[in-house]
Parts: sequence; C-alpha cells; structure tokens
Amino acid sequence: MEPRIRVSAILRWKGRMLLCRHEKPGKEYWLLPGGGVNSGESLVDALHRELGEEIGIDERLSVEGPVAIVDSIAPTPSFAAKHVVHIIFAGDLGGRSLEAVTSQDAAVRGHRLFDLNELDGIVLHPPIARFLSRWQPGDPAVYLGALWAR
Repeated sequence: MEPRIRVSAILRWKGRMLLCRHEKPGKEYWLLPGGGVNSGESLVDALHRELGEEIGIDERLSVEGPVAIVDSIAPTPSFAAKHVVHIIFAGDLGGRSLEAVTSQDAAVRGHRLFDLNELDGIVLHPPIARFLSRWQPGDPAVYLGALWAR
C-alpha cells in the first residue's frame, strides 16, 4: 500500500480556525480544509485547488509552511488499509467575509469556526488538537509522527 499525500491548512480568522465537518454512517468528525495531491501537482497548487473545492476560496491565499507533517496509519491491517501523510500549511483569512464559504465537495457537510479551547470536545482528523493548542504562527515545521496506533 502506497501512502496517500493530503495537504490541508490551519486557516485563522479573528483568533479562531476554520474546520470542515464530514460525516460517515454513525460518525461526525472535523478536518482541516484540504485534500489529496494529484500526480504532478505541487503541494501548494493542490492546497489552493482543494481550498476552492472545500470552502470556495478561489484566490491564491498566502500560506506559510508546511508547519506540520503528520503520518496517519490505520490501526488494524485490512483490505482497505490506510496510510496518509498529512502536510499542513497555515494561512490567515484576514478581512474576508466567511458568509460566502461554500463547498463543492459532497463529503463536506458544513463549516465552523472554532476557538482552540473548543477542540478538546470534537473528533478532529488527524488528531492534532494538542499540537494546535501549542503551535504559534511563525514556529518552525514539526513532524508529529504516527497518530494512529498500529
């Protein structure tokens, strides 16, 4: 099984961050906006494409990073074993109005701004809430290691 590369962004807006809500049967979880990288596509180009698809931001938002790299490996071997390398960037939504945030991605069921102290009560994939509570813009990139037990 080849690892899948996923890019995403910690998008700040007035001291909060934007997350996308996803649903699977019986489960709700939150993701940083982003998605998969296509063959031949740069990480930043993939991120901008995914931000357009997932939250409707089509202009080239200025991003920093990568600020974190997370290696997620499914806990049990199976036919559909999953290994995802998450490459996380950061950006500031600044003076934008978020009223126009929309998604063309059928998997996204909504968006919400979160204060960092709210993250303990939600299911966030990959589970980086502790990193987010310590990370400050301008910090060097960090490798968080495998977050799913093997």
